[in-house]
Amino acid sequence: MVIAGLQKLSLIDYPSKVCSVVFTQGCLFRCAYCHNPELIPITAAGMPEATVFNHLKERQKFLDGVCITGGEPTLHRDLPAFIRKIKALGLLVKLDTNGSNPLMVESLINERLVDYLAMDLKYTWKKYDEIANTKNKTVIENCRQTFGLIQFSGVDHEFRTTILPGVHREQDFFEMAGYLKPGEKYFIQQTQFVKNFDPAMSREIGFDVKELAKKLREAFPQLLVEAR
Repeated sequence: MVIAGLQKLSLIDYPSKVCSVVFTQGCLFRCAYCHNPELIPITAAGMPEATVFNHLKERQKFLDGVCITGGEPTLHRDLPAFIRKIKALGLLVKLDTNGSNPLMVESLINERLVDYLAMDLKYTWKKYDEIANTKNKTVIENCRQTFGLIQFSGVDHEFRTTILPGVHREQDFFEMAGYLKPGEKYFIQQTQFVKNFDPAMSREIGFDVKELAKKLREAFPQLLVEAR
């Protein structure tokens, strides 16, 4: 597994937990708003796995868990082995995924290797590739399959949508919220205008995110909807 980076301490990446964050290299998507574009190339030099585990062992008593994010972690075949080593330290594991590898996600769920799952819901299914930019219908169908797997996994989870200015419209979020089951968490995130994959993208959001979250809660009282 190519480890692109390690954030030693985070209080926000794993809900209600103190965690370290491991960043993996490589992603199939080309989302304009991506704020970690350096993680997109599949091949790149990574840090030694030992660096991560030396840190985890040193801080084991102060950490609740590890958030594995990317890039896209499920691209790496040795992800399960990596997680087993984390679990052996008695730490919880949160996985961030774009959903492009349902077989890997299903395997992790079946082996009970993940304690929390966070999946990006890019757009409505019909218009998904307007954000992901894969030009691959199979990949989009994979995302839809992973979405269902997570919903019925029995694992604590959340779905989240990052707003792409000039593309997402307020009504899109009502359709996406309609995909969720009662009791599920849905977070709407503003784009971080930093080192985006497409630096020329629009910065005009076009609607108030907090007001949108309020409208969604009113329309879908059975869901837990928040703006981040």
